[in-house]
Amino acid sequence: MEELLSLGINSDWGRIVNTVLDLLLVWYIGYRVLLLIKGTKTVRVLVGLILIVIVFALSKFLGLMTSSWILDNFVNSFVFILIVVFQQDIRRGLSKMGRNPFFQGVSTLEEVFFIEELVKAATSLSNKRIGALIVIERDADLTDYTEEGTAIDSKVTRELIQAIMHTTSPIHDGAIIIQNGMMTYAGCFLPLSSNPKLSHEFGTRHRAALGLSEETDAIIIVVSEETGKISLVMDNQITRDLDGNTLKKVLQNTLGLQKSKKWKVT
Repeated sequence: MEELLSLGINSDWGRIVNTVLDLLLVWYIGYRVLLLIKGTKTVRVLVGLILIVIVFALSKFLGLMTSSWILDNFVNSFVFILIVVFQQDIRRGLSKMGRNPFFQGVSTLEEVFFIEELVKAATSLSNKRIGALIVIERDADLTDYTEEGTAIDSKVTRELIQAIMHTTSPIHDGAIIIQNGMMTYAGCFLPLSSNPKLSHEFGTRHRAALGLSEETDAIIIVVSEETGKISLVMDNQITRDLDGNTLKKVLQNTLGLQKSKKWKVT
């Protein structure tokens, strides 16, 4: 009798452990998926798909036959739809696994140097009216936008940025991409914004910066070749006519070096 009771208790504990492990595994997978799509337009698409599933459940509950039939066919192919819609994000996500977050393992002095060099490079280019496009990667992976660029793999220095963006450079028209605190590619081409309401005064660089911000959470510094003015684009918004001090404060706050006070970009 005691042996049977002992087996029953062990069996109960085994089921509990299996259930806990199962829940932890599902939670971890969900957490990793959210990390992979964080900062991309995929989040909005995913919200739309979730709403469709909710509408499908409601149509079943309310007995709406036509809606249920249409949505039933859609839901039956849900997994294939996810693969087709998110194929680029899945590929980027798999390549991103194991990568360190921005500035991880980098000292505070190196972080400060990174921002100082960016600000000095932007202000110098602005004074000389040399156009520039500098992209800083955050959560969303920018690997897809580096395929046509030139590999650099160098620390961020104002001298190198100025040399790349100088009009005599063969890759000055493209963008510099910074990943994990390092300049990884230059001469990269970005997607132009498709927003029909954009002002005609925006040139190709500004439209490219806005186009990238529509798809990712990257920070883009733009220096106008015509006016020499510095702009900063992120979260599909553009802040224009920045001086060096303002640019520095925005970068410090956005990249986590200045957490005590929220800097609002308008």
